[in-house]
Amino acid sequence: MRQRHWLELLSDYECAITYHPGKADVVADALSRKNTSKPKRVRALQLTIHPNHPEQIRSAQVEALKPENLTAESLRGMEQQLKVKADGLQYFIERVWVPRHGNLRDLVMDEAHKSRYSIHPGSDKMYHDLKVLYWWPHMKADIATYVGKCLTCAKVKIEYQKPSGLLTQPEIPMWKWEQISMDFITKLPRTPSGCDIIWIIVDRLTKSAHFLVIKENDKMEKLARIYVKEVVSRHGVPISIISDRDARFTSNFWKSLQKSLGTRLDMSTAYHPQTDGQSERTIQTLEDMLRACVVDFGNSWETHLPVVEFSYNNSYHTSIKAAPFEALYGRKCRSPICWAEVGDSQLTGPKLVHESTEKIVQIRNRMAAARDRQKSYADKRRKPLKFQIGDKVLLKVSPWKGVTRFGKRGKLNPRYIGPFEILKRIGPVAYQLNLPAELDGVHNVFHVSNLKKCLSDETLVVPLDEIQVDEQLRFMEEPVEIMDREVKQLKQSKIPIVKVRWNLIRGPKFTWQREDQMMRKYPHLFKQTTSNVDNNK
Repeated sequence: MRQRHWLELLSDYECAITYHPGKADVVADALSRKNTSKPKRVRALQLTIHPNHPEQIRSAQVEALKPENLTAESLRGMEQQLKVKADGLQYFIERVWVPRHGNLRDLVMDEAHKSRYSIHPGSDKMYHDLKVLYWWPHMKADIATYVGKCLTCAKVKIEYQKPSGLLTQPEIPMWKWEQISMDFITKLPRTPSGCDIIWIIVDRLTKSAHFLVIKENDKMEKLARIYVKEVVSRHGVPISIISDRDARFTSNFWKSLQKSLGTRLDMSTAYHPQTDGQSERTIQTLEDMLRACVVDFGNSWETHLPVVEFSYNNSYHTSIKAAPFEALYGRKCRSPICWAEVGDSQLTGPKLVHESTEKIVQIRNRMAAARDRQKSYADKRRKPLKFQIGDKVLLKVSPWKGVTRFGKRGKLNPRYIGPFEILKRIGPVAYQLNLPAELDGVHNVFHVSNLKKCLSDETLVVPLDEIQVDEQLRFMEEPVEIMDREVKQLKQSKIPIVKVRWNLIRGPKFTWQREDQMMRKYPHLFKQTTSNVDNNK
């Protein structure tokens, strides 16, 4: 397939392809390695001076040295050190003086930064290249400002600074199961009962959790009944729910249900799952426990889930310095490896209530200490960043993820898109942006870590025609149709492959892919192909 791809690419050029067998490569002998002459020194590419640049600089120098313009040049007496050479230009210590008059400095910096021979170097590299030929006051600072305002550099270059936005944590709950968080584990192997999703619901105070098995195609009415049965009937109606912007949580049915129950929905900002860190951390632990159960005991993961939930709720948590079961019920759970005696030693009545209240106070104090420790640790690696309403910012997009194919150009797409205008500040670290119509499916509130201030003065259009992004801000490259079919013959097997036409503006538009992978991800293409064949008949 690799040779086929290159043959298609080179077929448009006039060239001859010859085969060179590997056995023709031999080890070089001593004579062929002997240096018969001194190695030649190859000098790096220098800046190209256009024929009309010296004349423009010469004319600008004459105008800049006039008394009425000399003050704006900020030479501060250094004009006495300027010397005229044979070409008629003014030199300062063997370097051409570029005056401010006539905007020639921008012309020189454009040539050193945006031409094909330079391709957007950094400020330090650009300064070292320019200072060999040119000079003007505050040259290094001007170059740094110029590079900082380059929109192309802001879009494509990675940042090596600390992430923006200090850690902002939700408030500590006052009582058990008043504030909860929830999320889904999707794409699990389908069980014999047809379930492939785990609904995770965690109490933010005691860390106790429920792991509920559901199906991908379950409707919101069924999920609402499960929620009332497993959460509301056992723990009461929560005050708030923290979740991501899953389609189930943003549906009108779920919002109306929680509104009627008096529960506040706190959803994460777009492309920032750290907001629901409690659920994300629980998901990591649950997945590891399920993997271990499947490896050690086999069978379906659904059969192990009740035991995994029991084990999780009876495991020690560092933040509360107790197990979730003990924090919830005020005593340790009776289990095969750890049980408490049942009898007069157990507290009953008002004493049990009093001790439970004291334990909640202890848990809240422990959580406050853990929060302070986490914030101190996180803020050391972050920097504060604030924007004003009306500022222009660039929006970070994630790398394109999808079918791995030959000639994929996803990695060369810009890291940022924009600029966009800030409409409103939502909380201490979130902002609402004025997104164009092309991004209507994306929620317009973003965490500050996904934004970068745009310093460019240019009037630019958002390049969304060439850069297509989905609702998760991932680059999209979709196939259009199936052009041809073949069977690739291997040593012991045959693989059906198809020729696919893609909606790319840049890069190869036709590639060969495995037919089974394309049929699984894009079944509609094969329906179109079948209908076209029937029409031709």
